[in-house]
Amino acid sequence: MSAAVDLVGYDEAVRRYDPVIGIEVHVELGTRTKMFCAAEVEFGGEPNTQTTPVSLGLPGALPVVNGKAVESAIKIGLALNCQIAESCRFARKNYFYPDVPKNFQTSQYDEPIAFDGYLDVELDDGEIFRVEIERAHMEEDAGKNTHVGGSGGRIHGAAYSLVDYNRAGIPLVEIVTRPIEGAGARAPEVARAYVRALRDIFRALDVSEARMERGNVRADVNLSLRATPDAPLGTRTETKNVNSFRSVERAVRYEVSRQAAVLDGAGTVIQETRHWHEDTGITTSGRVKSDAEDYRYFPEPDLVPVAPSRAWVEEIRASLPEMPADRRRRLQGEWGYADAEMRDVVNAGAVEIIEATVAAGSSAAGARKWWMGELARKAKTDELELADLPVTPEQIAQLQGLVDSGRINDKLARQALEGVLAGEGDPEQVVVARGLEVVSDDGPLLEAIDAALVAQPDLVEKIKGGNMGPVGAIIGAVMKATRGQADAGRVRELVMERLG
Repeated sequence: MSAAVDLVGYDEAVRRYDPVIGIEVHVELGTRTKMFCAAEVEFGGEPNTQTTPVSLGLPGALPVVNGKAVESAIKIGLALNCQIAESCRFARKNYFYPDVPKNFQTSQYDEPIAFDGYLDVELDDGEIFRVEIERAHMEEDAGKNTHVGGSGGRIHGAAYSLVDYNRAGIPLVEIVTRPIEGAGARAPEVARAYVRALRDIFRALDVSEARMERGNVRADVNLSLRATPDAPLGTRTETKNVNSFRSVERAVRYEVSRQAAVLDGAGTVIQETRHWHEDTGITTSGRVKSDAEDYRYFPEPDLVPVAPSRAWVEEIRASLPEMPADRRRRLQGEWGYADAEMRDVVNAGAVEIIEATVAAGSSAAGARKWWMGELARKAKTDELELADLPVTPEQIAQLQGLVDSGRINDKLARQALEGVLAGEGDPEQVVVARGLEVVSDDGPLLEAIDAALVAQPDLVEKIKGGNMGPVGAIIGAVMKATRGQADAGRVRELVMERLG
């Protein structure tokens, strides 16, 4: 890893320079077989067990286009408001890497399947920012290198390297933006929001699992700085394979600060690829960035052009599901959330999980209370996503149902939730096992009230004299005596009856 470099503070950097970003997002399609052959696709298989002569690039092996992948690419293009090509073709992108067994990647170059689109993304404060899409094209993935014996799994210092070709040939769609201008200081936020919006669309279309931690979605983040918004574009760097929303934002911020320092020192920003380091939050130099001509693109001679009929494209368009942004607006209306409440839910990635909780029988208010309160705090403490917590929407709906029925109050419900998270069972089981139900029998309550009144005669005199302030202390004593299992409202009624 390169030595640490001096940085310009982010706020200072964007005060003096205008950042321009560009994002290339690769999504692995969830097809059963690879892009050009019948090799099965399965995550986590034994190395080099999901291959065919085609995916290994053996002489004489001829590719055949995966029709399901073409359909998925058209869905993505339509969802991004793109035009769909009446005819497009594949090309050979020539370069040598050990994880590309053919020594070229079958991709699309000058004739992508989808082009000239846009995506409106919502920022944290509700502002809508339009990102122009240049193209979305089909290609195949490379294999995976594993470097053994080095530091952090990198090739530098490794004793040897292993190659797994299971991933080689998996269908990809790459979505390329036009230069994203006008974001200013919000460029990192725009980048994060855009990648998240894409991930949500992939899931809504059911074209990919879109799990970033598995590499189903990977972002290459381009960034350049210029002196003013009307100046020519600066030299860009491309930070490769960033695979979380947080890292996309951090990578943009870091490159802004780093490039500003280079320019301040009268240096030259090098057009290169860079590696993102999640642990340290920095980028380091990879290789000088190749231009298109360096790849010697030429039409793939073994594949005929892809020419989707207009009727097929319109059939696919008619089958598209509700898009995530439209769905969020509909759900907000159904749930009765204020704009700020819905933004918090969206930013927490909790839309689907709250929707599932409501579908399981919870009120919308109750679902938001638990997922955005106790569970959000738990997820933050444990550094987990909400969906990764050991509790289901059905369990939260059951928990809220116990509160709504009066069997437990919110305080007892929090204890029941602790039990669920600890693996003690469903809320009903935890409530029974821990004896958490609200005391609804007036007999035990009156006993606790009488004990509290006897123990605090001075407070009793004040209450009888017309000072209602001490009533809270009496109720508190009863709640403590009943381990919080009393209904505070009923306790107050009984206290006032006892005192006349």
